[in-house]
Amino acid sequence: MSLNLSIPDKGKILIAEPMLGDPNFDRTVVLLADHNEEGTVGFVLNRKVDVDFDDLVLDFPSFDAEIFEGGPVQGDNLFFLHRKGDLIPGSEEIMEGVFWGGDLDILKEMIALEMVLPSDIRFFLGYSGWSSGQLNDELSQKSWLVADSTADLIFETEIDGLWSTIMKQMGGDYALWHNAPMDPSLN
Repeated sequence: MSLNLSIPDKGKILIAEPMLGDPNFDRTVVLLADHNEEGTVGFVLNRKVDVDFDDLVLDFPSFDAEIFEGGPVQGDNLFFLHRKGDLIPGSEEIMEGVFWGGDLDILKEMIALEMVLPSDIRFFLGYSGWSSGQLNDELSQKSWLVADSTADLIFETEIDGLWSTIMKQMGGDYALWHNAPMDPSLN
């Protein structure tokens, strides 16, 4: 994992500083789906929601996909990232091999035909959002690190312990972060 301390961009990940103090983002890894002068949209990659896809999503073929907490904004809306690119019209490429959204009717059809497998897609309840300049302010306060990402990180990496794994891989002082207590007063 290479660290990129420059400005954020779509396809990059945000790694929360261990003492962030915001329960919405403690020890999270957030994939940025969009970042421009109007604001930023991302999805928390490492917080599963304990709900079955089939119980949450009605009028869809049965599907054994995991659901993640994408962030605190619009928590009653479902968003998705996938690997199917141009096969799902309306998808937006975030980075090589990772696409955001697209035509739900086509997605339903592809799931029914087993052309989309659970390993090809991630569903998120809500998203993480920052208004214009807000994320840059948080970066200047050292609340986040910005790092490069890959499709494998999103679709193939074990989600449990993702934040700690990334900290260890980055090495140096960052490797110490993975041992930081959730509540520093208990240290």
